[in-house]
Amino acid sequence: MSIVFKNVVKQYPNTASRAVDDVSLDIREGEFIVFLGPSGCGKTTLLKMVNKLYDTTAGSIEIDGADIRDMQTEQLRRGIGYVIQQNGLFPHMTIEANIAVVPRLLKWDEATIDKRIDELLEMVHLDPKTYRKRRPSQLSGGQQQRVGIARAMAAGPKILLMDEPFGAIDAITRTSLQDELHRIQRLLKKTILFVTHDVDEALRLADRIIVMQAGKVVQFASPYDILTNPANDFIRQLIGERDVYRKMGFLKVSDVYTSGGWESASSSESVALKDGLKDVFNRMVEDKVREYPVVNDSNVRVGMVTMERILTKLAN
Repeated sequence: MSIVFKNVVKQYPNTASRAVDDVSLDIREGEFIVFLGPSGCGKTTLLKMVNKLYDTTAGSIEIDGADIRDMQTEQLRRGIGYVIQQNGLFPHMTIEANIAVVPRLLKWDEATIDKRIDELLEMVHLDPKTYRKRRPSQLSGGQQQRVGIARAMAAGPKILLMDEPFGAIDAITRTSLQDELHRIQRLLKKTILFVTHDVDEALRLADRIIVMQAGKVVQFASPYDILTNPANDFIRQLIGERDVYRKMGFLKVSDVYTSGGWESASSSESVALKDGLKDVFNRMVEDKVREYPVVNDSNVRVGMVTMERILTKLAN
């Protein structure tokens, strides 16, 4: 589903400044959008207005062209998955009962719910036979977050809101969960809004990044554009200095490929638009080639990626 913010303002009572200050954004269906910025910049407030946890002071938010102010709050929220930092699982419930909360509210039949629980646990790489009957306290932090993601997706929402979901997780588990989320997104193509203050996480996950400062959007662009063409000194300071090889870790083939030209490719192997640029570069070195044809999600060739193109783009 698409999400459009039109001149959105949020000002809390008895405050001089706006938490969100005249924000307009157009988010396409199936995009992975990351809100990035320091604490207090307005990113979580903006996220929570999408499912009406906070009301707008002015402006409007539309989902697939419908103003959310005209929607019943309960109905809106049942169609949007929501994942928070501390996972929000009900501690007195088993894992299967936690995942079944929204489907039961929607009055799904028990056989359908039972099947859905197994599907979701398998999707987040937790064995249903092992984990269904456990309680959250019997799981590690990373496992609890996986269940939180599964529960958010239980009713098949087309929008997923994630508020610093991996912020309390250790670095190794965090990387694993990022990989898992990226895999799930490629599989299901949800519209995801993801809040973080971690620059590396934003660059690694996002299709596009919304950088916020003092309630305003200061740049809305791809990770590649953020890295190579920061809009102002605040963003330059935020992303810091990154060497060329490290930059590749945050970019995808789609950031650097050129359309056409695959007919003359010296390699019959291909790479995908969503493949990480660092992995592709390493493959070129290992295979002793300087180019690969590029395929889209339908495995149709759409262009070329060359070593020269990668180095030229990163040097800009």
